[in-house]
Amino acid sequence: MELNYKQFGQGDPVIILHGLFGMLDNWQTIAKKLAENYTVFIIDQRNHGRSPHHPDFDYSLLAEDLHCFMEQQWIYQAHLIGHSMGGKTVMQFALDYPDFVEKMIVVDIAPKKYEGGHQLIFEALFDLDLEHIQNRKDAEQQLEVRIPQFGVRQFLLKNLTRKKEGGYTWKMNLDAIFNHYEDILDTIEGEPVEIPSLFIKGGLSNYIQKEDSSLIKKLFSHSNIITIEKSGHWVHAEQPDILLEHMKNFLTSK
Repeated sequence: MELNYKQFGQGDPVIILHGLFGMLDNWQTIAKKLAENYTVFIIDQRNHGRSPHHPDFDYSLLAEDLHCFMEQQWIYQAHLIGHSMGGKTVMQFALDYPDFVEKMIVVDIAPKKYEGGHQLIFEALFDLDLEHIQNRKDAEQQLEVRIPQFGVRQFLLKNLTRKKEGGYTWKMNLDAIFNHYEDILDTIEGEPVEIPSLFIKGGLSNYIQKEDSSLIKKLFSHSNIITIEKSGHWVHAEQPDILLEHMKNFLTSK
């Protein structure tokens, strides 16, 4: 599978993976700043953005996709950064292909199984009348009935694209994502590795709990967990400068 990507800068390779319902553009601002010192790749994972759609979707496949991408780019070791679902992909990749990872940064996700919580979003997206909406404003007004948070609606509407023949469609493969939602929530498993790892928690987010540190340390023994205050789950959007500072410090540390 040939994944859609953008590339910036020069230097040692850094690869960034987005979260559920996201796309590479979510991380473009931070990627360009990291590109002052690195060659940075931002990638659309399968069934997201402009990457190919496929009915199969789980972390072993997402890790395999990343492995294929690195080989296609002649990259045999890189720093990896992943947010949420992308963080789980990075963790699975580190367990499956440890020799390919120099350092790993995981943003606001743990390797545990999660309970979910996207049901209202799925219902809102499936109920959106894509064939008859006239513009994005129509779409937003329909979504607002179930999704009152303006920022969440704007994030989701980035996936909307107009068809040449009229009407709209999703860039993402909504059916595959929904059908494999339990796989997205699932635990990351494998033999422990000693890759230098930084886990970054949003101070206002509940995705990483205190009790998760033991599981993180069990799988990634050379890991640290830090908290960025006044940030929820979308740390890269809410506290980008602080996040970038932590990333740079970690990537340059010995």
